[in-house]
Amino acid sequence: MTTQTIPPMGKTHPELEKILSQQPPAPNANFDVPHMRAMLSERKRKLTATMGGSGPPTDVVEKDIQIPSRESGRAITCRVHSPSPETAPKEGSPLFVIFHGGGFCLGGLENEELLCRAFAKELGVVMLNVDYRLAPENPFPAAPEDAWDIVKWATVHSSELHSNLSRGFIVGGISAGANLATTIGHQARDEKLSPPITGLYLSIPTISTPETIPEKYKNIHISKLQNANPPGLGEEAIRKFEENYAPDRSSHLFAPIGWPSGHANLPPTYFQICELDPLRDDAIVFEKMLREDYGIPTKYDFYPGLPHGFWSFHPEAEFSQKIPKDSVTGLRWLLEKGAPT
Repeated sequence: MTTQTIPPMGKTHPELEKILSQQPPAPNANFDVPHMRAMLSERKRKLTATMGGSGPPTDVVEKDIQIPSRESGRAITCRVHSPSPETAPKEGSPLFVIFHGGGFCLGGLENEELLCRAFAKELGVVMLNVDYRLAPENPFPAAPEDAWDIVKWATVHSSELHSNLSRGFIVGGISAGANLATTIGHQARDEKLSPPITGLYLSIPTISTPETIPEKYKNIHISKLQNANPPGLGEEAIRKFEENYAPDRSSHLFAPIGWPSGHANLPPTYFQICELDPLRDDAIVFEKMLREDYGIPTKYDFYPGLPHGFWSFHPEAEFSQKIPKDSVTGLRWLLEKGAPT
């Protein structure tokens, strides 16, 4: 498909269009990583304070722990969000290892704090929230190495987290974090991780390069051209993130949609997909591959007229109110699909 035949970008959601029309023009992009980290951290703090109060709900317990990495003397900080002993499931809590978004360069333990608290409170899940290494200080493959180290540790030490992997073992993430989760899903299958991962939670994932899209799906993988300049994450920002991450573009640890051993026997997978996201068709193609080519159960939520990660930028908008409910419903579906029979 040539650029001349790519359909134009879809219509922006009417409520978002109104919000954007009332905002001043965005300043010229400043891709200074320390500056962007500070801005994101401040925005996440304000979001958490606005939407979740000054601390965790009374029935959620939080603590930071240090987990050893493959490198002697270096630990990975993680935050554990658990249901309180009074509210935890009697049969034990499922475990969800979650990786935040931020283009492999930004973010930290605060990114998915609200989501972790909601899952712990609503579903009784223990959340292991991972502060993996970021680029450019730690370029590829530091992030997937940290992710794999954490998941392997969790299989051995889950009881220390008061979790029971027989009740569910979910790995997931948002955006760049969903890339890490997809990679982990394949590594766990190939290396016969035990207990096995029972579900993947992939929100707005980035998991491909053009070369890794199967030929029969190339005609529907058009979002990076169609949505090059949306009201949000666009082509230029993606390029800058990738320059800082410095991946080996031929590596399946960067583009797991092209995993050499294929996708058979992956666990049930849940997706969140935004229409105006340049990364949209990574999720659409991967969901279709899993469901049609491999017979793997999938579920997805699709958000028309909205850009990548819209809920973080416009949390009070009406269109963002659906996300918390969808997220809980999506995780509940994964836990039900992966439940022992």
